[in-house]
Amino acid sequence: MKLAKFAIGQVVMHRLFPFRGVIIDVDPVFANSDEWWDSIPAEIRPHKEQPFYHLLAENEETEYAAYVSEQNLLPDETMAPIRHPEVADYFGSYDRETNYYSLKNTRAN
Repeated sequence: MKLAKFAIGQVVMHRLFPFRGVIIDVDPVFANSDEWWDSIPAEIRPHKEQPFYHLLAENEETEYAAYVSEQNLLPDETMAPIRHPEVADYFGSYDRETNYYSLKNTRAN
């Protein structure tokens, strides 16, 4: 099993699509439905044996939840906070220098 490259609270961006988000959870391997998996076009479908990340995501138009493979994430380069309305449910402060949010103690495992 591969160790996760990204961490909870880190702001990331998608490698192929124009959205960014903050990581709220990590699955060591794919742990979503077969229906979700089959909805990804075969030519861009990632392999299942890698970490998958749950994000509070945003694009220019909206905020939403996303589930993204590690191979499709990059560190975010904007160094700007996420505007998703649920960020405050999970995190405290945002550090612009490190591009990380601090996890609230009530959310830590």
